[in-house]
Amino acid sequence: MDKAGILELRGYISRDGLCSDLPVQVHGIRKAKGVYTSELFIYSEELCSSSNAFYEALESVLCKYGFDKFVEKICRKFYADRMGCPGLAPGVYFRMLMIGYMEGWGSEREIAWYCSDSLALRKFLGYALTKRLPDHSTLSKTRKRLSVEVHMEVFVWVLQRLKKAGLLRGKTLGIDATTLEANAAMRSIVRRDTGQQYAVFLESLAKASGIETPTREDLVKLDKKCPRKGSNQDWVHPADPDARITKMKGGRTHLAHKYEHAVDLESGARVAVTVQTIDGADTASVERTLDAATEHLDAVDLTAKEVVADRGYHSNAVMVSVKNRGLRSYISEPKRGRRNWSKHKQASNRPMHTVVGLHIPIDLGH
Repeated sequence: MDKAGILELRGYISRDGLCSDLPVQVHGIRKAKGVYTSELFIYSEELCSSSNAFYEALESVLCKYGFDKFVEKICRKFYADRMGCPGLAPGVYFRMLMIGYMEGWGSEREIAWYCSDSLALRKFLGYALTKRLPDHSTLSKTRKRLSVEVHMEVFVWVLQRLKKAGLLRGKTLGIDATTLEANAAMRSIVRRDTGQQYAVFLESLAKASGIETPTREDLVKLDKKCPRKGSNQDWVHPADPDARITKMKGGRTHLAHKYEHAVDLESGARVAVTVQTIDGADTASVERTLDAATEHLDAVDLTAKEVVADRGYHSNAVMVSVKNRGLRSYISEPKRGRRNWSKHKQASNRPMHTVVGLHIPIDLGH
């Protein structure tokens, strides 16, 4: 076939030229006993992995309820009429966030890479094979420019769709928290009082101990012997002052945040998510999460009746606060031995329920 004949077949896509403007010849399909049969071109619709039942159903729901018009309306003020190249469409941006959440991809770089590599995700985002998807830097810039309130409006919009579909009851909320590794390196921490970097701090310790020109090995030994090197009262990260030094579940020490979920236990839907510092115990953070959950449920005309949490959330103040909210509590009480309730009668009154030693698993997902 000559070049003119190939140019007439722009409606077809060759398997070796998926990202090319011109179709090219391809290898054949392997048959039994090593025999090949030649297929020069195929339709893009015939690609085996070009569709996904879940994302096709999700796209039909988003189109049915006018998701793109909704997000374009609330994001309009963040986009200039005429300035530089066009920005990332709000509908595409929030779809990519949905993909990252549902697939468990925790970074924008990972989301961008997998979306550009998957035919099904390209179809969900509305990008043809010849179009380049936004990279991670575009995602990051768009996220920073859109306000937190805009993201919360989209979150409430999703809750409204869940309620309409009967997937959100809001009666019983499960509260639990876990650590989220911060995008900040331990080697970049500085002292809160002087702003001195950790490496410079170690060098000063080495010189004070008699080592004039400390090597890297000397600094490592000092680091292991250094007291309070993981104290959040002494050290902070300049780019992320809210991050705290903590030991992760795998035993490694990192800068991290605590993110707390309020989950509808009947359906598993997330009702609220808060990101907080790890300074305090769970009893200090649950109030903020309950406030966020109540606000979101009010926006969809639902009211929580019960709260379920593990023993880390049990305290007299929390039990009184939950009761004052009109919520029935199921919170595991730690084994503290026999208690004297004469000074804490309100915290011991029913209808609050505490179950000693009860472990309540809540799947936080990704």
